[in-house]
Amino acid sequence: MATLTVSLADRSYPIRIGAGTLSELGDACRKLELGDKAAVVTNPTVAAHYLAPVTRALKRAGFAVSVCEVPDGERFKTPRWVGRIHDHLVSERFDRGCFVVALGGGVVGDMAGFAAATFLRGIAYVQVPTTLVAQVDSSVGGKTGVNHPSGKNLIGAFHQPRLVHMDMEVLATLPKRELLAGIAEVVKYGVIADAGFFRYLERHVEPVLGLETKALTRVVRRCCEIKAEVVAQDERETGGRRTPWRP
Repeated sequence: MATLTVSLADRSYPIRIGAGTLSELGDACRKLELGDKAAVVTNPTVAAHYLAPVTRALKRAGFAVSVCEVPDGERFKTPRWVGRIHDHLVSERFDRGCFVVALGGGVVGDMAGFAAATFLRGIAYVQVPTTLVAQVDSSVGGKTGVNHPSGKNLIGAFHQPRLVHMDMEVLATLPKRELLAGIAEVVKYGVIADAGFFRYLERHVEPVLGLETKALTRVVRRCCEIKAEVVAQDERETGGRRTPWRP
């Protein structure tokens, strides 16, 4: 298990990267003193594979767990569906001593994070990204939000997670198209920020595409290191992070 830190003073948080680590999620959350009640936000596609081990890990650590499913797809990333998450939190009597777990890709992470940012003016949340794009990009940095008919991500908030918990093994169920989308994001990090990392990618294309744990962990870790540096320098996109080609 590798652990990085996004350094943001009192909003700093760890990124945990490993393989076969979903079972450790509950203990990792317990160490952060997040309260005793968690709502797992996910979609049916991800839930079929990973909801059971995640809820089991949380319950084993002593958390009361409820589940809120949203539909799978970018077209459901709307205020209406974030409202459904709010409805769930209200019905489960959540307060500021509770937290949200975002189990899924970028859409789920954005929606669950925005729901956490706006419920009771902000409660804690944890990112458990299940796509490569989410692992190397959207789960890190605290950008949350939903789309508007006039444009993508026009409604949102900066709300940093308390933990980003990654398991490389979840990528085994990714469709090839989504895996390649993640690889494209990875290559961008090398082109923009680290020539040595780009050369490593050139030499290790087959192991990465084959989801070999050692190579994949190294790749995700380096991307997260770069992203963490960018976020620490410009958390709210008032400077360099606003540049379209920056991670």
